[in-house]
Amino acid sequence: MLETTPAAPATQITAEHRELLDQILDKWSLQVLDRLCEQPSRFNELRRAIPLITQKSLTATLRRLERNGMVDRVVVNTRPLAVEYRISALGTTLQDLIDALLRWTTVTMPEVERARERFDEET
Repeated sequence: MLETTPAAPATQITAEHRELLDQILDKWSLQVLDRLCEQPSRFNELRRAIPLITQKSLTATLRRLERNGMVDRVVVNTRPLAVEYRISALGTTLQDLIDALLRWTTVTMPEVERARERFDEET
């Protein structure tokens, strides 16, 4: 069960919640969202900014984020035509959450490393 605040009723984690969280917190989506929060980018700019991502994974990630309303795909009227990806208004609501997760992982990483070492020693 999720914590509640006075403004939010108690909510169970449903299949829809899990699906959306899986799609925005996966390996590549966080990096793409973080990059697009900094600046709009074309496909190849994103590939260069995230060097380990494959073309296929980036395409799938962008399509999934666009489908969920987190990213806007904008055709730029240049010659030749270009496509640029931008964080959407809905997507910008994730920036504080992503920053909070990054801060949390930074602060807790030493404790996590100690826990991993203890676990590995015991197994």
